[in-house]
Amino acid sequence: MSSDPSTRPVFQAPFGVATPSDDRLAADLRGFGPLGILAIVVILFTGNVFAGQVVVPIGAVGVLLWVRLSRTPWREIGYVRPANWIAAVAIGVAFGVAFKLLMKAIVMPLLGAGPINWAFHYWAGNRAVLPAAIWACLVAGFAEETIFRGYLFERLGKLFRPGVGAKIAIVLITSLLFGLAHYLVQGLAGTEQATIVGLVFGSIFAFTGSNFMLMFVHAAFDLTALAIIYWNLETRVAHLVFR
Repeated sequence: MSSDPSTRPVFQAPFGVATPSDDRLAADLRGFGPLGILAIVVILFTGNVFAGQVVVPIGAVGVLLWVRLSRTPWREIGYVRPANWIAAVAIGVAFGVAFKLLMKAIVMPLLGAGPINWAFHYWAGNRAVLPAAIWACLVAGFAEETIFRGYLFERLGKLFRPGVGAKIAIVLITSLLFGLAHYLVQGLAGTEQATIVGLVFGSIFAFTGSNFMLMFVHAAFDLTALAIIYWNLETRVAHLVFR
């Protein structure tokens, strides 16, 4: 047998089988060392990126990549298949529409918000931006639920001891972060609305552990907002209860 190291066979792991370096990478991503913290920062601060008028969910794609590389079970970010997809879609859409109307007609007027959402008022009657606006609403349903409910619930859940108090704290923290994420574009009123939405969505997620129905709720909520703005119904809806 040759003693030359260059002639010895080199071990290669079969395709799909983890190697020690893969194990180390997965552990580092799941932990809260430099790599784990960097992943959190990148995902949170990339969020949704605009390529012209088209929204690209970079942050949510980062979450999916993190799940794959860290070998985190999909269920831990709420990717749990509903028992009945038709029911999940129907309930999600109905709740999303009703929730948006409730926020616009009652909750936001009580908080002193004006009837017009000036950040998106350019959508009113604007056919040119309608396809991009619809896409943005659909992307928000997928991306923001993946990040703020799925990913952040998983990350914060690793920091707190299991229990009701931990779930309440996680709902509050993620709701605050969700609200602040809307401040630069939508100002104080948008932050208030997003925080309330985060509290409702976060509570549902804490109870169900499933994200897919919430994605439909979120998309329907945003699409209803788009419809109200596009057809110039904001003032009318905002004054349905309070004149």
